[in-house]
Amino acid sequence: MKKLLLTGANGLLGQKLIQKLVERAGIELYATGRGDNLNAQPSGYTYLDLDLTDFPKLESAIRKIKPDIIIHGAAMTNVDACELDPVACNLVNVEVTQRLSALCEEWNGFFIFVSTDFIFDGTSGPYVETDTPKPISHYGHSKWNAEKLVEAAGHPWAIVRTVLLYGYVSGLSRSNIVLWVKKSLEQGQKIRVVNDQVRTPTLAEDLADGIISIAMREKTGIFHISGAEQMRIIDIARQVAEFWKLDASLIEESTSDVIAQPAKRPPVTGFIILRAQTELGYKPHSFRSGLELLDRQLR
Repeated sequence: MKKLLLTGANGLLGQKLIQKLVERAGIELYATGRGDNLNAQPSGYTYLDLDLTDFPKLESAIRKIKPDIIIHGAAMTNVDACELDPVACNLVNVEVTQRLSALCEEWNGFFIFVSTDFIFDGTSGPYVETDTPKPISHYGHSKWNAEKLVEAAGHPWAIVRTVLLYGYVSGLSRSNIVLWVKKSLEQGQKIRVVNDQVRTPTLAEDLADGIISIAMREKTGIFHISGAEQMRIIDIARQVAEFWKLDASLIEESTSDVIAQPAKRPPVTGFIILRAQTELGYKPHSFRSGLELLDRQLR
């Protein structure tokens, strides 16, 4: 029986991981989140209400469990909030990661860190795992700094980078590109969407499957796990409108410099996922089939 501890249990990825991990034999699952447990799946694991930045409490709780595997999915992911409050961003994304990694080192646990395409500057995407990071935002810098700490650690580790996560679970505190476009158009709202940013959008179920595959096989190193289709964000929005038969004329095409945001976004990212496909047997949904799954869940 392996003890597996997951952070970020109330988020989109965290909830998908819990749904999949409780079905697996040989796993004693612990999940941490802030406040009440928002998961529709309430049993089959131990939930801990834990502020990861309260380091004495964090260390006491983790040492009590001594997990064989930690999947660290919790993060400050609002890119603009990170830009406006770099101290909080560094605390949550870098210092918490350092503490968890140091705890893993005490009993040689396997540490899986969830990272992002925003560690790249977006001038030469799609990216492979060996491409050199060059972040252009506080968020990107924080995730890359955390990656470097994990890589330098003495315990076994994996870094899982992903791109533009979308999906649905109940009680989501933050929306995502697909749900935002769908809800806005259903309400008859005009939305401005960038035409100069390119991504490989990732279904949350696919990312969860990839991470679980790494955990169960104890595969180490860096993995790029995303969708396989490189798409402009404007085209993602239009496909959402088409799929749910919504009014695409409400979507106004714009450029990044017109939609002024505090943090810079990398223009062209997306991932080449060959390593995940060959070593993990990773098979992501097409964007269309991802929308079909989402539609069934929303019904």
